[in-house]
Amino acid sequence: MKRTYVKDCTIQMEGTISCAGWVHRIRSLGKVTFLLLRDRTGIIQTVWDEAPEVTLESVVRIQGSITGNQKAPGGIELQADSLEVLAPAAADLPIAVNQDTNQLSLDALLDHRMLSLRSPKIRSIFFLQSAILGYFGEYMRSREFTEIKSSKLIGSGSEGGTGLFEVEYFDRKVYLAQSPQLYKQAMVANGMEQVFEIGAAYRAEKHDTPRHLNEYVSLDIEMGFIESDQELMDLEVDILGYIFDRIRERHSDVLETFHTDLPSSVEMQATPRISHDEAKKILSERLGKRVFELNPEGERELCDWAKEQSGVEALFVHSFPRKKRPFYTYPDGRKTMSFDLLFRGLEITSGGRRIHEYDMLVESIKRHGMEPEQLSDYLQVFRYGCPPHGGFAIGLERITQKILGLNSVKEASLFPRDRKRVKP
Repeated sequence: MKRTYVKDCTIQMEGTISCAGWVHRIRSLGKVTFLLLRDRTGIIQTVWDEAPEVTLESVVRIQGSITGNQKAPGGIELQADSLEVLAPAAADLPIAVNQDTNQLSLDALLDHRMLSLRSPKIRSIFFLQSAILGYFGEYMRSREFTEIKSSKLIGSGSEGGTGLFEVEYFDRKVYLAQSPQLYKQAMVANGMEQVFEIGAAYRAEKHDTPRHLNEYVSLDIEMGFIESDQELMDLEVDILGYIFDRIRERHSDVLETFHTDLPSSVEMQATPRISHDEAKKILSERLGKRVFELNPEGERELCDWAKEQSGVEALFVHSFPRKKRPFYTYPDGRKTMSFDLLFRGLEITSGGRRIHEYDMLVESIKRHGMEPEQLSDYLQVFRYGCPPHGGFAIGLERITQKILGLNSVKEASLFPRDRKRVKP
């Protein structure tokens, strides 16, 4: 007997076949009953003379023969002969997996996350997210970057010691890493020159907004022998263009499901680059009031401006003041060689050139109110020679959110962690 996935049940098959999956929906129409069977690839309609006794979401195996029916999902249906219940589902489903999930609140979806992930639409978010990770790694390796994995338990903060989660570690306290920043730099200095990492990052920030998570996945990049942050912006445009092209080519069905589209790699090359001061000036003119900070409203307005100017809802804002950037950011007078990438109204990337000279770094650490002794292991890298370098990080959940037009970044996290939520 042949085991087949739903997508492989084609009209060309002969004889009896077997399909296994979840009972998605049952419709009884008098003398005939339709049972829609769902697996990871889609839905197939099965046809019964008598309604089978089975509950929604039960895991079953159905045997029968394939026939053509243009009105059925995929243009085929399974004339059922028998049904085997592999795992029955309780009848009291707390949410309807087979209904439009837009009818449910975000809290309802997340409170019942173990069940809501069965929704084909919600599950497609994470199939696409898996593809994003694959294309990111594929591109980085094509550019001869080396993938690394750094520790997520650290002895002190990587960006000034604030916003850290404490962890009991035997007889002392350590912290969950906010970023692999210092380790990326160390590997560049130790001769790898070009590295990337995909890993979890943790921020103990007391936000509860559609933009923030306390645990997220960071796509980190660091490269040596650069002269300015402009080279990093060039690289990021190429990375995103590559990812977007692949999604457009291979996952158009998911984009259609969420009624969205993506710019091509050619269109991404037109992404504007403006200074922090220019950004504030543009916002002041558009909003009719003096702007001092780039807040969420400002980020949305800037992306609208970029769309008008270049046809792409993305732009780089660079040359941030020193006080707004971490201690390791390379200074350029009172400004820094640093940038943010805004995409569809949200910052999805932060990065820049780093300080590679030992004395300059010690001075910057002190300038930020820190003690060099607390970062002695890190400073050792620069005492013994480190090339000019820089990098950036892309938030996986944020870019997923903006690709699909989701209302909250929490929808782009399998099991989101925020101030209130630590389960499931």
